[in-house]
Amino acid sequence: MASDPVTKAQRAAQKGQRPVCVWLTGLPGAGKSTIAQALDAALYRLGRHVVVLDGDLLRTGLNRDLGFTAEARAENIRRAAEVAHLMTEAGLIVVCAFISPFRSERRFARGLFEDGEFVEVYLDVTTEVCESRDPKGHYAKARRGEIKNYTGIDGSYQVPEAPELRLDTAQLSLEECVARILASVVSPSPACGRGSG
Repeated sequence: MASDPVTKAQRAAQKGQRPVCVWLTGLPGAGKSTIAQALDAALYRLGRHVVVLDGDLLRTGLNRDLGFTAEARAENIRRAAEVAHLMTEAGLIVVCAFISPFRSERRFARGLFEDGEFVEVYLDVTTEVCESRDPKGHYAKARRGEIKNYTGIDGSYQVPEAPELRLDTAQLSLEECVARILASVVSPSPACGRGSG
């Protein structure tokens, strides 16, 4: 017996939420993964259906065949964005944590989503602060020349021109960052204008 395809709106209504992709971008050590995990937990407590896509995790599975050349890094983000898009089509909230250093990559990701479904969150922290955290020791290795083209050292990062949110994780607490993102995600429509925050 044939039936009409289930729509994204129906799937979202079933889950009682608005599908959205929260795209966390910033230098290594800016706090992307930490905020993604805390945001996931906060949304879970609110009864939302969420999936987190983290750069490191994807490179152990879906993107394990990719290296770190410019072309491979672009493909890494392309795949992540496509997966995030498919998940929003299923009515989910998707939290993405990727350095995604180039505006063209983030522009491509945004272009996959409908208006209001893509919330770009720029973690605006200086290289000095990120390097002082150095959670994986990568900055130190890059300084010693053991890692080439490392974002923030000898690899460039193009600052977002008009993100929905701009958060300084050196000044804001984790709770404050999560609260500001939640305001954009759980409301019926985007709560913040472009470039605000």
